[in-house]
Amino acid sequence: MNKKSVEKKENNELEIIVEVSPEEFETAMGKAFIKNKNRISVPGFRKGKASRKIIERMYGASIFHPDALELLMPEVVEYVINETEHRLVGSPQVSDVDIKEDSGGAEITITAAVYPDVKLGEYKGLSAVKPLIEIPESSVDAEIAGIRMRNARVEKAERPAIVGDIAVIDFEGFVDGVPFDGGKGTNYELELGSKAFIPGFEDKVTGMSIGEERDIDLVFPEEYTPELAGKPVIFKVKLNDLKEKLLPELDDEFAKDVSEFDTLEEYKADIKERLRISRQGEVDAAFENALMDKVIETMEADVPEVMIEEQMEIAASNFARQVSAYGMDPSSYLKIMNMTPEMFRENIRVSSEKQVKISLALEKIAELEGFEISDDDIENEYNEAAERFNVGLEELKKSVDKEKVIQEIKTRRAAGIVTETAVAENPPETTEIEPEAPPPKPKRQAAKKAEGNTVSGSDEVEKPKKTAAKKPAAKKPKGDEPV
Repeated sequence: MNKKSVEKKENNELEIIVEVSPEEFETAMGKAFIKNKNRISVPGFRKGKASRKIIERMYGASIFHPDALELLMPEVVEYVINETEHRLVGSPQVSDVDIKEDSGGAEITITAAVYPDVKLGEYKGLSAVKPLIEIPESSVDAEIAGIRMRNARVEKAERPAIVGDIAVIDFEGFVDGVPFDGGKGTNYELELGSKAFIPGFEDKVTGMSIGEERDIDLVFPEEYTPELAGKPVIFKVKLNDLKEKLLPELDDEFAKDVSEFDTLEEYKADIKERLRISRQGEVDAAFENALMDKVIETMEADVPEVMIEEQMEIAASNFARQVSAYGMDPSSYLKIMNMTPEMFRENIRVSSEKQVKISLALEKIAELEGFEISDDDIENEYNEAAERFNVGLEELKKSVDKEKVIQEIKTRRAAGIVTETAVAENPPETTEIEPEAPPPKPKRQAAKKAEGNTVSGSDEVEKPKKTAAKKPAAKKPKGDEPV
């Protein structure tokens, strides 16, 4: 093979014409013949017995051209990647093929995106607002309240149901007098006040006594599935059992039961410190993000479309994985959110383009700063990653290329240069940063909202090391759950 020409086009595209010699093309044609000979019918010959010359005489040599080119393409692309002096991004694409009937060779035109030239403005000594970190006592109290609730004892309640109780109910829903799929449950454990069912349902269960039956008239919300949205519904409900949660006393014994601390004050201080660390991470991330916005504002780079597309694919994949964790497929989620796939892609395009620009800027900073990465740096990075992801060191080294590790270290150091030399401005007034929340948890059922982990923008305080002794909640009997 030989490069006939290399031409730089607009938008950082490179056009390369590769000459395939007659010998190379003939080898590919021979392989194409072997691949297809058993599938080609020639009068007078059993399949697979006609020679290549006979087949070409009857059908023309072009019958083998598509497969010959398909066999050649990996070699051509590899040749382009190895021989070009430019740094390519994405996968090179074939844009034209010219088979030379007279000489027996071919010219294949390849287009490929080129890594852009990057010119930076100032990236040191920048300034951005960095909010102050304050952890109010109310935040600590909220964490404590959640831990108390998780360690509550559950006992039978001999009184009318109140908010916070666990109501064990049979229910069946009817729309226009007809039961609907997923609208029935038997011995279903419903925590009153959890908002697990459609609005109004739990309010009308509140006040029921064990053995009581009620008809609950409601209307499905407009945002529910099309077949049920906005329709009146009657739920026939029977309260089979009622359980109440008894919270543990908030004292030193509670702290001993749920943590390694001997006093409640020590435990609260530990929670406050962990909340501060989590908050510090949010503030640092917001500060770095604001600084990088300023870096890319003055950056000059003609970003190839393929780089943005690749980042969009990563973002779409992350979105799909996140939504799937909530028990819903991405397409259904988009329908609930009244969003078309085109609208979704437009939404993620902006953030994807920004992410690509930040990556380009950090790589350029690393180049300008001339970071030297030692073998010890690389080994430490592998060790930390193996511990963080709980995988074997050798297994990690096989799956993660050394060059990627080096690039990760350089990128982190580049970001450090930006933040460490920056000036942190105080906000006009103390404000709380609202962390970016993941997509709202979709409803996957008609009568009952989706179950699973609560969607929260902040990290949870790590679980206590000890658990208070408590009575196990009664096991939920199996029964149909609403859809």
